[in-house]
Amino acid sequence: MDLDIESGVEAPLSKRWLWPAFLALAIVWVCGGTAALGEARFPPPEFESGHALPLTATPSPRSLAMQHVDVAALVGALGLACYLVHRRRSRRGIIALSLFSLIYFGFYREGCICAIGAVQNVALALCDASYALPMTVLVFFFAPLVVALFAGRTFCAAVCPHGALQDLVLIKPVKVPAWLDHALSVVPFLFLGAGLAFAATGSAFIICRYDPFVPLFRLTGSATLLTLGGLFVLASLFIGRPYCRFLCPYGALLRLAALASKWRVRITPDFCTQCRLCEEACPYGAIREPALTSTTPPVLVPARRRLGRLLLLLPVALFVGGWVGSKLSVPFSKVHPTVALAERYADPNKPTVMPIPATPDSLALGRAERDAPQLVAAAVDIRRRFVLSGWLFGGWTVLVVFAKLIGLSVRPDRTDFEPDRGACVACARCFMACPNERVRLGLLPASAIPTRPGPGLGTGPTAAGTKRD
Repeated sequence: MDLDIESGVEAPLSKRWLWPAFLALAIVWVCGGTAALGEARFPPPEFESGHALPLTATPSPRSLAMQHVDVAALVGALGLACYLVHRRRSRRGIIALSLFSLIYFGFYREGCICAIGAVQNVALALCDASYALPMTVLVFFFAPLVVALFAGRTFCAAVCPHGALQDLVLIKPVKVPAWLDHALSVVPFLFLGAGLAFAATGSAFIICRYDPFVPLFRLTGSATLLTLGGLFVLASLFIGRPYCRFLCPYGALLRLAALASKWRVRITPDFCTQCRLCEEACPYGAIREPALTSTTPPVLVPARRRLGRLLLLLPVALFVGGWVGSKLSVPFSKVHPTVALAERYADPNKPTVMPIPATPDSLALGRAERDAPQLVAAAVDIRRRFVLSGWLFGGWTVLVVFAKLIGLSVRPDRTDFEPDRGACVACARCFMACPNERVRLGLLPASAIPTRPGPGLGTGPTAAGTKRD
């Protein structure tokens, strides 16, 4: 038996498992079936008369009025999420808002536009003066970041449809080992760097191309991506938000912004009894236990030496990382269609006789023959940009790894159990785990709260009863 999230009434465990499991399996089944049907229903016809299929027309853009509706929905949802987390402290409200975001931003808007992919549009606009950045994209990129600077990751709490889907299907969380959590936590920053590098050179929006959830929202897409999305949903049944924690590039930006947030999630409304219940309730490993930095020389000297070695090694590692990244620029630049076409044009083994009827490859090679000087010049310029991007990406990779190592070497003072500002996604689960919160809601008598930790209630370095600000 488990307690209901807000009422305090015990609910059968099977009831808690039923609807998330059904939702996850239904999504996987529907999307998997859609992929199979989509590939088999309408195979492209083969013409013998030389007729070529017409190019698919690009869908007309969303009307300006509906773009304003999207922006209003985003801003309103962000404001409501901040209220529910920091004022109302309501897990039930977060669930309701998550359902709205999943339906509207996910299935209705089909995951586009989303803040996760908007970072690529911004990078391309900064590097290509000819690219016009839509105002809606700009708002979707900056609004969650600005909110994170003041109120933490409330966008992740209930506004992002990717996070909402993973959070709603979570039924039996399994704790990820700390060493694995720390190792995987650098992947989003590396994915962010790669996404910015490819977007800035105009090559590809790889963050959108390999998004595992947008095909689920659209109920169509390649079998590979639909399968990947289904695997993420199934993993989300037991691992708290695997995509958000270990892959999402926009989550990496929000994590950095939330470190400077003015208002952070506070577990207890009054004082911490160090009962450790919040630590058990958090499925994302975001609760940090009390810790006081020792001031004795035997403890400080090794830590200071380790930190000094990391700082001395950092400039050399940055150069080596940048150099390796620049060497990878040649194979990576072939992702750009112009460079790929120039490579095919320069290939001595390219066909000398073009097939009839013409194929897309033969038409592209024909264009390369007519515009060879312009094509080669453009390819050389793009490759130069990739060299610069390679230096930056290699240096960024080293910086991310060293920042993680330095962060593990520095331990701030904490007197209570507190959520890590960057890792906490403000899901509000820890509120109802806190006995003080239950007393505030009238679900427990005040006499049930110990004045200081008793046996088995915690081993923190400070006595309970520390008043919260």
